[in-house]
Amino acid sequence: MTSPTLTRPELTAADRCDRCGAAAKVRAVLKTGGELLFCGHHGREHEARLKELAADIQHG
Repeated sequence: MTSPTLTRPELTAADRCDRCGAAAKVRAVLKTGGELLFCGHHGREHEARLKELAADIQHG
């Protein structure tokens, strides 16, 4: 028997960067369950710190 896996929906044109409002290209899912959305620029800018926090980084 397999356990169900929760997946996040694909990013759409309606998803916006939490820093600047541009189209979101990166989703960072935090260990606490929260998530942050970033455009490509801000995703690259914050990627190292997100990895330190063990965030699951998804590119869309």
